[in-house]
Amino acid sequence: MEILAGVGVTSARVGESRAVIESRVGPALRPGGKRLAVYPSHPVLIVTYGADDTAEMVEVGNDGGAEEVFFQGVQVTYRFMDEVVAELEARGHRAERHDMGYVFRSGFRIWSMGAVEPSEIDPDAFDDDPRLLVEGVTVAPYRDLVGAGR
Repeated sequence: MEILAGVGVTSARVGESRAVIESRVGPALRPGGKRLAVYPSHPVLIVTYGADDTAEMVEVGNDGGAEEVFFQGVQVTYRFMDEVVAELEARGHRAERHDMGYVFRSGFRIWSMGAVEPSEIDPDAFDDDPRLLVEGVTVAPYRDLVGAGR
């Protein structure tokens, strides 16, 4: 799945109504209240809606190596965070450390909660390997990303 920086993904874009998004992806698995909706896709799609029922943020999680998230052809999920940051910065996308990951001015944030062990992708990793894997990507305008916690 390819992200569109600052916009979302093809199936869910910031500014679109819940009705439009659900016409593409179907109903939410877990509505999560009025603001948060989890959709049945691979990788997992989570949309945060505003009071007017329009998408404010689009989040995509890693899929354990099955189908991952890309930005301009670079795989960003289910990879070591430092490698993703280095590759994107080499392509001119400046990263800023933020909360549980990095935010990019073009309109997305990569993050890790430390739930995926490095040994999942590196069989030579030690038990105490400190490297983090990117577990998800949040897409929204930059100003919204730096004002949000995750």
